[in-house]
Amino acid sequence: MTDIIERVISTSGDFFGVACNSTELVTEACRRHDVGPLAAAGLGRALTGAALLAALLKDDQSVLLKFEGNGPLGKIITEAGYNGWTRGFVKEPHADLPLKNGQIDVAGGIGHAGLLTVVKTISENQKYPGTIPLYTSEIGDDIAYYLAQSEQTPSTIGLTVHLKPDGTVAAAGGFLIQSLPPADETALTHIEKEISNLASLSELFRSGRSPADVLSLLFKNVPHKKIHSKPLSYSCSCSHAKMEGALISLGREDLQKLMEDEGRAEVHCEFCRHNYEFTKDDLIAIIKRIPDNSVH
Repeated sequence: MTDIIERVISTSGDFFGVACNSTELVTEACRRHDVGPLAAAGLGRALTGAALLAALLKDDQSVLLKFEGNGPLGKIITEAGYNGWTRGFVKEPHADLPLKNGQIDVAGGIGHAGLLTVVKTISENQKYPGTIPLYTSEIGDDIAYYLAQSEQTPSTIGLTVHLKPDGTVAAAGGFLIQSLPPADETALTHIEKEISNLASLSELFRSGRSPADVLSLLFKNVPHKKIHSKPLSYSCSCSHAKMEGALISLGREDLQKLMEDEGRAEVHCEFCRHNYEFTKDDLIAIIKRIPDNSVH
């Protein structure tokens, strides 16, 4: 099944619903970063959460999530765009913890003391950051808490990453329901009831149910209509030109020293693990384009 994200709105206009299957993109992220089970669950949830939030934006807009706590995973950063791309990484991909009540301990992996930072990019020059203390560190709860605290938008989020015995991803996905004030209390009651009755998300996806099926179950007793459907993928926007910009940001003096000491440079993209090589001639050309601030 191809990864896809679906969005619906209630006929009354006061409830949004978004659901996605993110199995393939989470699998790709886990492959690229060579993660263990703990990091797979944490990174997969965060990638899915970012994709759900991005679906609430507009063309070419994106959102970045940074979970940074005192747990062994260190930090997880994920980013997703309205157009369907996602990317992310975890600082300590091989961190491990014992199971907690038979489940992977994502909250313990992130840690209970720390921050969630959300940055929405509306345009090249419009970025809106917000930061809250971690709530439960389960990722879904923290995103919902952020939406309630920072955007005053009551939300319910369900995220799942189910792993096979060999550690590979069997299913990943999630849903997000938002209530816009003033909410229809009857509709709210219906949706809350269906959320509580919903079967395991991973079981639904593994049995072949689609994100549209999940939304149909959640909005079963609430009139609604489909807004959009988009494919999702793991895709990085890094490029040789962008990494060149990273070298320029070092400044003329540091870059000159790097060239003299190493004779070359290698810039590593954290999101996709790609390495960009710069030869001595490349560095000389870059240095020539940087203004010499020592000349007055």
